[in-house]
Amino acid sequence: MTEPILRVDSIETFYGPIQAIRGVSLDVDRGQIVTVLGANGAGKTSVLRTVSGVLDPERGRVLFEGRDIARMPPDQVMRLGMCHVPEGREIFPFLTVRENLNMGAYTRRDPAGVTRDIELCFEYFPRLKERESQRAGLLSGGEQQMLAIGRALMGNPRLLLLDEPSLGLSPLLVQQIFGIIRRINREQNVSILLVEQNAHLALQTADFGYVLEVGRVVASGDCETLLRRADIQEFYLGQKEAGARGTRRWKKKRLWN
Repeated sequence: MTEPILRVDSIETFYGPIQAIRGVSLDVDRGQIVTVLGANGAGKTSVLRTVSGVLDPERGRVLFEGRDIARMPPDQVMRLGMCHVPEGREIFPFLTVRENLNMGAYTRRDPAGVTRDIELCFEYFPRLKERESQRAGLLSGGEQQMLAIGRALMGNPRLLLLDEPSLGLSPLLVQQIFGIIRRINREQNVSILLVEQNAHLALQTADFGYVLEVGRVVASGDCETLLRRADIQEFYLGQKEAGARGTRRWKKKRLWN
C-alpha cells in the first residue's frame, strides 16, 4: 500500500489555554483531494495551520512524505514541498501581480523554471496576465484569490493547503476557481487538502472528506458516501427542514452518537 503524502496522527493544538484540536487524525493520499468540513469554530483552519507549521501541536505527529514535520518552522515546511493558501489570501498589496508571483518562488534557484511557471499561472488565471503590472491591493476579491493560489503554485508544491477559497466570492467566480483547482490537481498531480464553507461544492470536488466538530473528527468517508448521509445532508447541505427544534436535536445527538 502506498504511503500517503500527508498523515496527521492524533494532533492536539492550543491557543493559549484553549484547546482547538482534540486528537485529529487524517490522511491525504498522493494525487488526492481531501476536504475538511465543519461549522465555524470547529477547528478546520487550526488543522491547516498545524499541518503547515504556523501552529505547533502539543501532542501528535504530522508526517509529510514520511517525515515528521510537527514543530518545524513554516518556511522549512514550504521548502519541503507544501504550500498553504490561508484564509483571507494575505497577498502583498503594494507589490504588483508579477512581483507577488515571484515572491512565491523565493526559495527556488531555477530562473527558467520560474518564468515557465509564471506563464503557467497566467494560463490558469488569464485575468492575472491582464493585470500583471497592477498593484495586488487594487484587485477584486476573486482576482486576489486567484493570485494567492498562483503564488502558492510558484513554490512548486506537491501538497497544496487551501483555506476557504470561495469565501466572499460570487457563485460564478467560485465555479471558475474550483474548476481550476480540479485542473491543478489533475494536470500537475498536486495533492490538495481543502477547507471549504460550501460543503456541497467541496464534497463534489474532493475524493475523501472529514467532518470536524469541536476540534474532533466525528465522521469521514469517500465524498459520494458523505453526500448520501442524512445527517450530513441536513446539517451541512440544508436539504431537510430542521428548524429551531432540529438544530437543538442535532446539538444533542451529534454525529458520533
